[in-house]
Amino acid sequence: MRFKYVLNEVLVGLWRNVTMTIAMIITMSVSLTMLGASVLMYMQVDQMKNYYYGEIEVSIFLREDVTAAQRASIEQVLSTNPLVAEKTYESREQAYEKFQVLWRDSPDFVKSVTPDSLPESWRVKLKNPEQYAEFNAQIEGTPGIQDIVDQRELLDKVFKIFNAIQVMALVVAGFMALAALLLVGNTIQVAAYSKRREVAVMKLVGASNWFIQAPFVLEAVVAGLIGAILGFVFIFVGKVVLLDGRLQALTNVLTPIPDGNVWLMLPLLAGVGAGVSAITAWITLRFYLKV
Repeated sequence: MRFKYVLNEVLVGLWRNVTMTIAMIITMSVSLTMLGASVLMYMQVDQMKNYYYGEIEVSIFLREDVTAAQRASIEQVLSTNPLVAEKTYESREQAYEKFQVLWRDSPDFVKSVTPDSLPESWRVKLKNPEQYAEFNAQIEGTPGIQDIVDQRELLDKVFKIFNAIQVMALVVAGFMALAALLLVGNTIQVAAYSKRREVAVMKLVGASNWFIQAPFVLEAVVAGLIGAILGFVFIFVGKVVLLDGRLQALTNVLTPIPDGNVWLMLPLLAGVGAGVSAITAWITLRFYLKV
């Protein structure tokens, strides 16, 4: 009987303040969408780091006037270096073939470049990419080497951009969460004020604090859960429509997001939405109803 009464009060309370309830759900869904997106991005950046850092190469470009003896010496240095896992020689002709494929959409630019204008190089994969500084110190100054480029430096710049986007998403989610908390507190206050006489009577007849607070707290929890479900739907649809659809070409650069990571957001958002709403409602009631 008590459960039926509490459930009925929750439904009546949500309908009585329907406009504020809708506003609370929308705000909660937006904030939880941003939270879920930022968590997914955090997981994805870590996955991309593991993938790309494992594929990092060091490019060693040779001088135009490199001699056969210097070329053989460089190969010997790389073959005996304990930090090197793999090495691949790339001639001018091979570099030009890659250049033609890379810039195939700009034929005029391709025609302006000849194989002689591209340097020959060695592509080296280190056993531990973080040992680049030590590797560079060992081979720097070797006759015939013009320049040494570490792809890790380029990737670090890219990941700094992703990290900045992560922080921005979390900041926006924080502001939206604050707005959602204020709306939850305000909605609960309005609901409690509209039922102040009933609450006073219940206190006079000895109703427990839990029994009085339960309908209000459950109102907030239901709104939080609906907002979490909507937030998950936005994330799932965005992943299917954008990343798996129109922006699928980006998967050549960005590693694909596993469906398991997306589904993991549902319990996460539901727990955060319900938990935060319940705590906010309970604190609000403690101050407003003095129970």
